Amino acid sequence: MTSTTDETVGSADALGYEQARDELIEVVRRLETGGTTLEESLALWERGEELAKICRRWLDGARARLDAALAGPESGDAVGDEDEA
Repeated sequence: MTSTTDETVGSADALGYEQARDELIEVVRRLETGGTTLEESLALWERGEELAKICRRWLDGARARLDAALAGPESGDAVGDEDEA
């Protein structure tokens, strides 16, 4: 049972941000439209939660990269500015 879960998580992690976002939009649309059984709705909800986590990881990673890029030049400039002063 664990290997099936690991395979699902592994394949989900392979999704890019845009793919996960687009699939999440479709899941939400299907849930809002209704017409699904309780079991189908629960499966959609679980998939939506998984997709939201994937999107959050991508966005957190992007934020960390931006923060690192913005912090890099500032620390280099600060040292250079102190030397010139």
